[in-house]
Amino acid sequence: MKAKIHPKYYPEARAICSCGNIWTTGSTMPEIRTDVCSVCHPFYTGEQRIVDTAGQVERFMNRLKRYGSHQEEKAQRTARLQAKEQQSFLKQQLIALDLPDRVFTILSDADYITVGDIVNQLEADEKVLLDLSGFGPKSLEQVKEKVELAQSAVAVAR
Repeated sequence: MKAKIHPKYYPEARAICSCGNIWTTGSTMPEIRTDVCSVCHPFYTGEQRIVDTAGQVERFMNRLKRYGSHQEEKAQRTARLQAKEQQSFLKQQLIALDLPDRVFTILSDADYITVGDIVNQLEADEKVLLDLSGFGPKSLEQVKEKVELAQSAVAVAR
């Protein structure tokens, strides 16, 4: 062994933990300071405590929070888009439903101009439509079928 190249060895070096635990060990330093020891480490104590070194846990939690807010914003954008598409569907002219000519003429003469007019009337009271001259249960069934078909086509397009 070469002389004067090795550090001084302290057989009774003190190790001090941030929790207050002190023990002796051999070291090249007279005193050692640590953040965690076997007395306070969660692995040894069985606690569900997170040991944060250099803010890693905080950075992870921030990233998780950003992901959650991103997912929320995405859901809100999707909801707004669906509402916009629904409004666009309801503003279409009645001819977009491709109804039989007789049914289309009856509804046009009764001042139903847009798909929204028909949908609102179906939701409010179907009997008003049945009271129209020449508009019977079969015509009502055709209108409902065409509206549902058009709404499902709008939903599929999303």
